[in-house]
Amino acid sequence: MLDIEARLRTAFLPPAFAFVALAVAGCSGTGPESGSADSSVAGTVHICSSCHGPDGRSISPTFPRLAGQQKDYIVVQLQAFRDKTRADPHAQTYMWGMAARLSDTTIDGIAAYYASQTPVAGELSASSETAAGKKIFTEGIPSESLPACMSCHGENAEGNGPVPRLAGQHRAYLVRQLEAFAAMARANEIMHEMSKSLTPEQISEVTAYLTTL
Repeated sequence: MLDIEARLRTAFLPPAFAFVALAVAGCSGTGPESGSADSSVAGTVHICSSCHGPDGRSISPTFPRLAGQQKDYIVVQLQAFRDKTRADPHAQTYMWGMAARLSDTTIDGIAAYYASQTPVAGELSASSETAAGKKIFTEGIPSESLPACMSCHGENAEGNGPVPRLAGQHRAYLVRQLEAFAAMARANEIMHEMSKSLTPEQISEVTAYLTTL
């Protein structure tokens, strides 16, 4: 098993990460049970856990939580990483190499696995910042002609199909994505229009609220 995982890691990762990949190949991790997914999906999920955490519940805000994420969204993102059409800096650094040799079948299996996991629960907060963030999320910013975030992402930020789940995500990760959308470092016309007028304070507020869901 170690030899198989080591080969998978070095195939998917850029050379700079190959040694680290081999080092963690023998570590225990969680993933689809034997017989519940093909070996390609099971082996790849085990590799994913090195950054995204067991069952997609990452600890580091560098890597998004995938547990409970919308399947269609994961599929679209993995295909974009593989095709190099998602080109924000973190995508290039971490995911281009990881996704380069993933087949559509493996991508579908990975997405189904993570979508089936229980999401990380939000942390309750009654701060004025989260209250302001809730107002942006549920009502938008009329003065800037910005619609409510919930109109696409759902009342509880659960997402829908290709629209991602935001609830319970790392705050720092969400901040970084909104900044990337605003600068078009991560290309998405809808999110660019939504984020380009947000002030740093408003970004902080809405992401603070999302961590409570």
